[in-house]
Amino acid sequence: MEKELDTAVVELFPKGSKIVVTPHGHSDWATTERVHTTAPDGSQKEYFLKTLKADDGDERVRGEYISMSEIYRTLPGIAPEPRGYGKCNKGGAYFFLCDFLHINKDALPNSVRLGKKLAELHRKSVSPTGKFGFHCTTFDGKLPLTTGWDSNWTSFFTKLIRGVYELDIKVNGLWKELDDTMTITFEKLIPRLLDPLTANGRAIKPCLIHGDLWESNIGTIEHTEEIYIFDACAYYAHHEKELGIWRCRHHQLHTPHYREEYLKNFEASEPKAEFDDRNRLYSVETLLINSAHSPGSETRSEALNELNWLVNKYLGEM
Repeated sequence: MEKELDTAVVELFPKGSKIVVTPHGHSDWATTERVHTTAPDGSQKEYFLKTLKADDGDERVRGEYISMSEIYRTLPGIAPEPRGYGKCNKGGAYFFLCDFLHINKDALPNSVRLGKKLAELHRKSVSPTGKFGFHCTTFDGKLPLTTGWDSNWTSFFTKLIRGVYELDIKVNGLWKELDDTMTITFEKLIPRLLDPLTANGRAIKPCLIHGDLWESNIGTIEHTEEIYIFDACAYYAHHEKELGIWRCRHHQLHTPHYREEYLKNFEASEPKAEFDDRNRLYSVETLLINSAHSPGSETRSEALNELNWLVNKYLGEM
């Protein structure tokens, strides 16, 4: 028996289309399916449909739709085209719909192609406000990010990582050793590492980043080898922030050549000598949000270790 799509989704297709739905992929938070349509004129089209039922489902599908729309408008060749989102007419669920791509997600992306294409997205992007942040709340997995507009990168990143740390505390409880280090991080370490980016007349361009660019959110078209990205929690940020996740050991893109290939296309900011330490700092946001998603994960201890390493180097207090 073929599954019937909710009428709110069907309304996005040409009237009278024949529709076939099959399960596709995996998500920890939603149902994911491939939708094949045949319009009355015989033309065929495939779509990817994500459906979730949650109290904040409306915000989550909106965040993904606006994120992917912003990426697609900036560089169409890096993302599937978003087609719609909203509330289902039955069942209280919410949906996100985009074009379906025949991609290989099993193999890791080519580092040269990924570095070149991602740098192109960052370079072409233009913040609509000239600030860091985003139009709406976006969600890394099931958790919301703090991405209100801010003209100062140090201030923006502090609020972003503070929000993620508070989510981690809600899940894993207060750990005094980490809390003490986070206090030093907010008050001293972040300004020490990020303020120099805008010292001596330097400036940072707010670049549109994917926000959660690990291997499962990257795919390669087998017959063209073109790389596409999806499932974004986008915002405008320092371009180096995108690379923080590629340092984390629980993801497969942590080998240095991914960062190195990207930097061939979009150089590190000055002071370049501190790039690797900024990268370490940016990776902590990924580690903490992973900890918030996975209670008891080693990533919480890894976040503490990374911060202590930086504090010892730059502040000499631990």
